[in-house]
Formats: sequence, structure tokens, C-alpha cells
Amino acid sequence: MKENNNMNRRDFLRLSGLASAGVVLAACGTPAVPGAEPAATAAGAASTTVTDTTAVTTTTTVAGVKEVAREKTLKIMFGGNQGQFTDVGLGNMYAAGSSHQNGLAALWEPLYFYSAFADEHIPWLAESFAYNDDFTELTIKIRSGPTWSDGQPFTAKDVAFTINMLMKNGLDEKAAKIAYSTEVSKWVKEAVAVDDATAKITFNDPRPRFMFSHLSFKYDTGIVIVPEHIFKDVVDPSLEKGWDDAKGLPLCTGPYKIAAWTPQQLFIDRRDDWWAVKTGFVKELPAVERILVQPTADETTMAQLVINNELDSLLDLRATTIKQVVEANPKIITHTGRELPMGYMDWWPTSFWFNCAEGPFADKNVRWAVSYTIDRQQMLDVALEGSGILTQLPFPQYKPLLPFFEAAKPLLEKYNTNEFSLEKAAERMKTAGYTQDADKFWVKDGKRIEDIIGGWGVFADIGPVLGEQLRKGGFSLDFQMPPDHGTQISEGKEHIWLNGHGGTINDPFDTMDMFTSKYFAPVGQPTTYNSRWQNKDYDAVLEEMAKVQKENPTYMDLYLKALEIFLDELPDCPVQQWLHRIPYNQTYWTGWPTQDNAYVNGAFWHLTFPLILQHLKPAA
Repeated sequence: MKENNNMNRRDFLRLSGLASAGVVLAACGTPAVPGAEPAATAAGAASTTVTDTTAVTTTTTVAGVKEVAREKTLKIMFGGNQGQFTDVGLGNMYAAGSSHQNGLAALWEPLYFYSAFADEHIPWLAESFAYNDDFTELTIKIRSGPTWSDGQPFTAKDVAFTINMLMKNGLDEKAAKIAYSTEVSKWVKEAVAVDDATAKITFNDPRPRFMFSHLSFKYDTGIVIVPEHIFKDVVDPSLEKGWDDAKGLPLCTGPYKIAAWTPQQLFIDRRDDWWAVKTGFVKELPAVERILVQPTADETTMAQLVINNELDSLLDLRATTIKQVVEANPKIITHTGRELPMGYMDWWPTSFWFNCAEGPFADKNVRWAVSYTIDRQQMLDVALEGSGILTQLPFPQYKPLLPFFEAAKPLLEKYNTNEFSLEKAAERMKTAGYTQDADKFWVKDGKRIEDIIGGWGVFADIGPVLGEQLRKGGFSLDFQMPPDHGTQISEGKEHIWLNGHGGTINDPFDTMDMFTSKYFAPVGQPTTYNSRWQNKDYDAVLEEMAKVQKENPTYMDLYLKALEIFLDELPDCPVQQWLHRIPYNQTYWTGWPTQDNAYVNGAFWHLTFPLILQHLKPAA
């Protein structure tokens, strides 16, 4: 049964009290994404219109750093906490707390890039690869000519060393886990350099996705190869900060280096001895001579900065804000130009994630009740002015994935993850042993379900609306954006939160694998993926899926078998597709990726940033 489904945006905000708090009508909070810790902002805090942005954008002269003209500088804003970078000096991508998203993706190059929008697998440091017949061995041919920024050759030895470093870390029960070490240690038997141009990886079982899923840069994923001649002496990669200007660290193969880094500014300058130009692999150096990164401000401030041509791009904006930004400056475009939806579908579908190890959401009936209680269409109408896309599955609706959406339709009739029904929610709660108190809140053993709904700043539009819907449905929950949100979900201190999925692109496996037990850790211990859901039957099916190519006739059957377990348990409650509404200011730079020139997705904070830098040209 639907209630108030036709309530418009104005009525919902007025009746819920959100309008008076300023939520949704004006962007609030400090937008951030996983990997960055957003500033603490109460869910009801209204943003303030900023007219003077000088304090935010003033570029301070740093000793030893040359001056670069504005028209040769790409100015972006990302990361930080309350106007300060908290990761200064973390140039090692395996250091605890480090991130490539703050512009440092410009330094790193992969064996292969993958552009989801162009559907192109682009050989880079490698020139080819091949599996054996049963996918238990992967042989990689390294391109001739790449060098590290200290002039040392990049070889297969660096590839083998990096894989073995991850294996060692993953197998050490006492070690602080670094990115990819958990799965690499379980999947890889051995990595060797046959010669300088040939790396061979042997797996314990067939791993037909490894080259694509782990050794290719796409969106935010891909193993960063490290130089053996530096890291062979590093005892604990998680403790190695990595930036040492005197030693030329971090070593990288890309055409940029860290020139200076303070709590207020990160200077990333072009280095003109890039191997790719020397060898003729790339015709010319990127036109951008300096990337100047500043810590993220509140959304209103950032919007004003890009309107004033003081920024060239920034983290994606809320649906209401991006419209105002585009209208205010004719030089600003988005992926869809200046037309709605002013963005593209990202690989990060939004869901409610649950801590399935403890608390009320450990019961699948309560998780399903949450799903039935939220009115997703009303969320779109109220928070996003209708310019959004719902989803029944936690996968982006990209063309390669459409057959998997189609095959799931019979299951989704039985397990309708988009259905709004307070009656069905009540049935589930009663099955879980709950009753409603005098205020219509669900209680069990005399206790309400009282908690926060955690979220990043980018959920400042939909979060309050979803929170209000759940309160009206009997859950005493408030949407908040804790400053240590990332740490809280990693350690299991939050029980319900909004988040995306950086996984599946052309095959459902990567997202589904996030919910396998290998990522389980007791509450209090950090995890890579945070649902803390365990199901042996699901694990077994996913392990079989891992060994099979998606083209294999048995793969679809395995997918549907795993999906039914997943939907029945609902450890993840789909909400919407995520749209990246990123402003591109063309005052100084043209060549941004758009629907008319979709060479890659447009997020500079992704590992595909180097492809954007290769396309940007001076506007003048």
C-alpha cells in the first residue's frame, strides 16, 4: 500500500520539517567519497551563500616551486577535512590513509587502461597478455621503453615483485592489510619475471578476470605497480609515507610529480622527461603543466568557485546545484552538455548497506522492512527534482550488464527490491518479533531501533529524505555525516549507511564478490567491504563464478543461483543509480569527456585521470 506517494517536493519538505532546516533545498555538508573523511555536518544544517571565496582559492607561494600561469594550470578541488588535507605526504598508494583520488592518479600508469564508455581495453605499460587454456596462468608482455621517474627501467620484475608483496601482506595474519592483498593472497600461487619483458602469474584456481579486474585501471580500481628497487627495502608498505622530494619519491612512470604539498595545497607538476614521448608511444606531453589541488569546501562555495572560473572541475554536485551552476556560467558544461540530467551513470549505484553481524539489521526481515519502507520515487521527486534513475540491482545499467538485468526479472518479481509497501514492512517486522509503541516506532524487548544512518557528504540531498521516510515508517533513525564515517563503517561501528559499489562494470561478479565471507571481520576490526554478511552457500557459488568466464553457458546459471540467495537475504538494499553531475569549466581547458566525445568517464579522481589529461587542450 502506498501512502502520500503523490506528495510533491514542497509538501514533503514542509510536512517533514526538512524545508525549515534548509536540507535539500540548499546543498549542505562537505561532499566526499569513500577514501576521504568529510567534515562533520548535521543533517539539518543549511549551507550558507558564499560571496567571498578569496580565502578558499588563494594560491600561496611555496619555496622552491616555480610559478606557472593560470592558463597552464588545471585547478581542481578534492579531499581533505574542514579545509585541510589530512594525508599530506602520503605518496605511497599502499600507505594507510593514502588516496589516488586527490589528483595523484596523474602519477600512476597501469599495464592496461579500460574505458567503460568507449568500451576499450588500452595497452599501456604492457603490450599484450595471454592466459593458458584453463586460466590458471597469465603471461604478460611488458612494453619496451617505460622508465621510472628516476630513469630506471620499468620491467616485469616490478610486476612480479608487486604481486608477491601483496601476497606476503595478505598471508601475514598480523600485518595491517593493504589494498588487494586479501584476494591476491588467496588467488595467486606464484608471480615470477621470466625475463625483463615477461611476467607470469600462476593461480591456485582458474582466474579468468584477473588481468581486467586487478591489473587494469578503470574507475577507482587497479593494482598500482611499485618499483622493486625502492620497495624491496620496505618492511611494512602500510607505514611507508612515500613522498620525499629530496629522494625524488614517489617514483612513478607517469608524466607528473609532486612539486609541493601543504595542508592547503597540493602542487602536481609536469615532468618533461616522460618515457612515452621519448619512445614515440605518445606524440606529445600533456598540455596541463600544473595540477593544483585544494581541499574540498562546502558545496555552495565550490559552486561559486567554478562559476567564477576559479576552479576548472570538482567533485560531482547535487542535482539542484548543478543546474544553477550551468545557468550561471555559459562556459560550464557537463557530460550531457547543458541539458538534463547533466551527468552520466557512474559505476557506483547507491544502496543501504547494513552491518549484518550485530544489531537489528542482522535480521534479514528487518533489512527487507527497510527496503519496503522507503519510497524511492518520492526520493527522486523530492531530493533530485526527478532527474534520477532507480535500480533493482546494485549494478550500473551499462550495456554489457543488460543481459544480467533481463535474466533477473523473474527473481525480481518474487523479490521486488523497489517495492514501497508499509504493509509488507509491518509483516516483516512482526516476523522479526517487533511491535509498535504508542508513537508508532518499532520496538523489541522494550527497545526501539534507534541509530544513525551514516553517509558521505554527497548524500546530503537524498539522505535526509530517506531518513524521514524511515522515521515515518517506525524506525528511529537520523541521517548524519560523521567526520570519521569511513573508519566507522570499516570497523563495524555503524549499522546502516548509504554507500555505493565500486565494482561491477561488465560482469556482475565484482560487486557480488564484495559480500563473500573472505571480507568478514569481527566488529572492531577493519574490513575492505563492510557488510559483515556470511553465507556459506553464497560463498560456494561465487567461488565457482570466479573460475568461469561470463561467456561460459554455465555462468548465467551460477549468477542466478547466487542472486537468489542475495535477494532473499538482502545484505544490500538498492536505492538508485548514481549520476556523476560534474561541472567542466571550459574557460581555460577544453576536451573534457562528454556524451559526444565519450573517450572515458569524467571523474578526475579516478585512476583513468591520465586519459583526461591527454585530451585537455588550452581554450585560448
